[in-house]
Amino acid sequence: MRIPPPILSRRAALTLAGGALIASSLPLPASATPPSRAVPSRGFNLPAWFEREDGTAPATATLEKLRQSGFETIRLPVNGDLLAAGDKAVLGRIHDGVSELVRHGFAVLVDMHPSGDLHAAFRSDPPGAARRVIQAWTSLRAVIADLPEGSVYPELLNEPPMAQAAWLALRQQLAETLRATCPRHTLVWGPARFQGIWELADAPPLADDNQIAAIHYYAPMAFTHQCENWDASPLARIANLPFPASKDTPSVRDLVGRLRAAGDEEAASMVEDELSAPWTADRIASDFAGVARWSAGHDCPVMLNEFGVLNFCVDAESRASWVRAVRKAAEANHVGWTYWELDQGFGIIKSRLSVDGFDSAMIAALLGDEGGSSQ
Repeated sequence: MRIPPPILSRRAALTLAGGALIASSLPLPASATPPSRAVPSRGFNLPAWFEREDGTAPATATLEKLRQSGFETIRLPVNGDLLAAGDKAVLGRIHDGVSELVRHGFAVLVDMHPSGDLHAAFRSDPPGAARRVIQAWTSLRAVIADLPEGSVYPELLNEPPMAQAAWLALRQQLAETLRATCPRHTLVWGPARFQGIWELADAPPLADDNQIAAIHYYAPMAFTHQCENWDASPLARIANLPFPASKDTPSVRDLVGRLRAAGDEEAASMVEDELSAPWTADRIASDFAGVARWSAGHDCPVMLNEFGVLNFCVDAESRASWVRAVRKAAEANHVGWTYWELDQGFGIIKSRLSVDGFDSAMIAALLGDEGGSSQ
């Protein structure tokens, strides 16, 4: 999720999308019913395990505590570059890791998560990059086929770094690659290029009876990514932005004033643009009502498999309030969810290796007042 394509960044796309997103698309009668198929939910992402050769597995006690707390699903990013050669040791580790998660009672999304090198390949050699993804799934599909279809969900490609038309063609190839050995596993896919909620309106479902569309939600980025530290974005210079908020909220006016006084027009304008209309729980609910209309209109279930707030400089109450609003909006519209992420910058626990350091406020925001354990 960290690597923006070169043409239009996710933050720019969110700013251009403004308040419209897809809430006004595909108007359907209020009586339209959602698909009846079950969607995995109440989950979290667990990166940095199978994205690199020295990834860290979670402790058994941590998994047990998370499951007992009420979490039901794990989205597991996998680096396709480690799979293309068909390395049996890598494939064996993935098989054993997913099997362990299933034994603990979790549903598992096996997410093909492009590396920075593969993103670069999609820019310089799109056909070659597509072949790499197909080869990765050709290697990994044997692992998926050996895992229970009711618990393991292959996700074709995270945030497909290409134009929508090119992605739809590759999506079909990937579906056919998996279906050759996995005829009954549910396929998960998202729209190009960011898997953004606003991109779903233009994405037709697969011609497949067993699929889930997957979206991401980080709006407004000025709030969810404030103080980010992995690129030169103006987001790195935005701090202490609250939720809910509008451009007229006193603390927002003060922040914009300080940024302008420091000569940082780029960051000041980002805050004003993203908060040109108030960001509230009602606005988030409206965005997800648009997802429900798409889902009902296409008879295709939807899940939100990334959403989250960096914990670098946001106040705890605002962070939990945004997470709770998104979770409730998803559930109210029959959208499953997995939070990004378990124990890194967006995390809800201190370490996957310890049962200490669980953020009880964040876990309660995700699971409801009845869920979450405090340690």
